[in-house]
Amino acid sequence: MQAIVYHRYGSPDVLRLEEVDKPTLKDGDVLVRVRAAAVNPLDWHLIRGMPYIVRPTSGWRTPKRNIPGVDVAGVVEAVGRDVTAFQPGDEVFGEKSRACAEYVCGPAKLFTHKPVNLTMEEAAAVPVGAVTALQALRDKGKIKAGQKVLINGSSGGVGTFAVQLAKAFGAEVTAVCSTPNLELVRSLGADHVIDYTRKNFTRGKERYDLVVDNAGSRSLIAMKRVLTPNGTAVLVGASKGNWIGPIARILGASQLSRFGSKKLVGMLTDIQPEDLAFLKELIEAGKIAPVIDRTYPLSETADAIRYLETMRARGKVVITV
Repeated sequence: MQAIVYHRYGSPDVLRLEEVDKPTLKDGDVLVRVRAAAVNPLDWHLIRGMPYIVRPTSGWRTPKRNIPGVDVAGVVEAVGRDVTAFQPGDEVFGEKSRACAEYVCGPAKLFTHKPVNLTMEEAAAVPVGAVTALQALRDKGKIKAGQKVLINGSSGGVGTFAVQLAKAFGAEVTAVCSTPNLELVRSLGADHVIDYTRKNFTRGKERYDLVVDNAGSRSLIAMKRVLTPNGTAVLVGASKGNWIGPIARILGASQLSRFGSKKLVGMLTDIQPEDLAFLKELIEAGKIAPVIDRTYPLSETADAIRYLETMRARGKVVITV
């Protein structure tokens, strides 16, 4: 089968379209013919091997996990003998590493039946972004109806879902983004918008019960300042640094939260099948929908990663296979 492969760390220039072995089906696995995949910031970090904290699992000198992509949508081609939830021909979506390839294979629990009202490209845009937004709001932020919620970095892959989910949970939503994206986030349901090129939301008088920070563009002290007395800020966006990257921000948040009732909480996404099923219901009910900025064919995955690295993508960047 064909797949996008990299044999050394570096810029997207290291990516090549190559022939590789088709994955082997095990008893509890599902073999999926990929129709679409999506790329995430995780992919460019792994391709570059940066920050260095990724290398104990990805390989110190050369990459062990050398096919990018974790968001996937496709058609079940075969199932292991222990699998009862799927059968060949089922359309599915989910989270599986090595997604930028013609086939992926993994445990059945990683996949869920595709929402009937989405195309394959739209379904591939859902898993990482939507689950991250869901876990940030519901699990880490303990969102409640009627709360004032601010989404910093509201026009990206996580932010576009966070705006919609916060509205679905009954919150009053303020979205922070750049000038070209104001109308986009309004269309997703934001009650208020802030153009960060013109106004620093951390210096205003408004206070929020919950902040989801996808940008990492403001200091932890500034993020804490905009919270209500018992408010929570959930830190999703990465921070700079060659060694431990976002871990430094998460550790700093933990220390700062020791003082006072305001909470700063870091998070790492852990995709669970029940979360994908919950999102599927919301999608089919018309309450949330993926936003796709651009699509690229598999052979142009390097260009997709380059575009994603500009940090200007509106919603998700999708690979068609």
